[in-house]
Amino acid sequence: MRKTLARLYGANPLHLLALLGCFALAGYAVIHLAGEPMLVRVLIWFAASIIGHDLILFPLYALADRSLTQTWRALHRSHPERRPGVSPVNYLRLPMLGCGLLFVVFFPGIIKQGSQTYLAATGQTQQPYLGRWLLISAAMFGVSAILYAARLGNAHRHTTRSANHHNPDRAPFDHANDE
Repeated sequence: MRKTLARLYGANPLHLLALLGCFALAGYAVIHLAGEPMLVRVLIWFAASIIGHDLILFPLYALADRSLTQTWRALHRSHPERRPGVSPVNYLRLPMLGCGLLFVVFFPGIIKQGSQTYLAATGQTQQPYLGRWLLISAAMFGVSAILYAARLGNAHRHTTRSANHHNPDRAPFDHANDE
């Protein structure tokens, strides 16, 4: 039965169950909001999200990712002797994704939209949003750079050990160049 369902559906039956649960939750939310003015706002937000993400943002960050990977491959092909052995692509993707997501989430605070309402509700200004976003972004790129450097050093050390291990000209107990 499970194999037949998987063959007909094209995926694991748990996937179908999860989708049905999501549709049930979405249906409940629509029924709960039906007739309220909030439903129109939710539908407008949903439509803007689809247009903003699927038609504008996704092609932009897919193009940026493709450019990054193609640039890495071109550099890799043109200078194979300087190849570090560890691709920096994922060490750039993750902080870029984090910075972009934080920017989207905190965009109203960064551009000080609704500053009077924010001040009335919290008693604070939106002044630190831009600086904090930049600081968190720099920290994410810094941590990523440290992790990349550690991974690169580990790969270099592994390559050096392998080359020395297979070098017949080296004396068996010559460890002077291991550091």
